[in-house]
Amino acid sequence: MREGLTLEEQIDYLDFRQRLLFHNSDFDRLIFDHDITREENSAISEVLATFRQRIENDEDVIGSQFEQAIYDAVPYVFGNYHFAESLAQNAHSEGRYEEVFETLYGNAPKFQHYMNNRD
Repeated sequence: MREGLTLEEQIDYLDFRQRLLFHNSDFDRLIFDHDITREENSAISEVLATFRQRIENDEDVIGSQFEQAIYDAVPYVFGNYHFAESLAQNAHSEGRYEEVFETLYGNAPKFQHYMNNRD
């Protein structure tokens, strides 16, 4: 458990983590495993929504911009680009923010097997 939380914050933290375990999707497991809080999860969702909007507006976006936005939302994952990629890929697998993963990472050689074998 994170230190320095009030009793109310601890309850919210535990409630959020319990909900992640209950839902148990790949995305939620990633959030759980990286000890992301409800607020950080909301910030991640905002990043995904912002990039979706930028893509819909035909703005040029690249993976490193997305990764930096994730680091800004969750500073202690700074430099962990695998975390940002996994967020986008897991959201894509769940049918959420699909254009974000496809635009930012869909042409990357390491994701070609994934892109070629999706439903």
